[in-house]
Parts: sequence; C-alpha cells; structure tokens
Amino acid sequence: MPKIRSHRGSMKRFKKTKKGKIKRSRAYTGHLKEKKSSKKKRILRKSVLLNKGDAKRIKKLISV
Repeated sequence: MPKIRSHRGSMKRFKKTKKGKIKRSRAYTGHLKEKKSSKKKRILRKSVLLNKGDAKRIKKLISV
C-alpha cells in the first residue's frame, strides 16, 4: 500500500490550531480594494475557523 499523501493545495490554504480546529483566511481580499472601506479591509485581514462540516472534509485532505 502506498503512503497517503497530504493535499498540497489544502496544506497551503488551511492551518491547524493547537486545539485541532482548522483555520482559514477570508475571501474577497485579492483585488478591487479601493472600493472597500478601511473597516471592511481590516476585518478581511483576520482569519476565521472553518465550520464543523467543512473541517471534517479538510482534515482528511491535510491528514490531521
């Protein structure tokens, strides 16, 4: 049996917290920033936790 490899794209996008939850960055931060308010851009800088359903799927991809 070959080794199970981690999904490299997912490894770059998601990080595991110390308690085992999955952290992700927010969408809508790539471009077109001049029309977004400073408050909105400040909120988008912060990362958020994945919800349970998605976290279960992503954990399999990153082999946690």
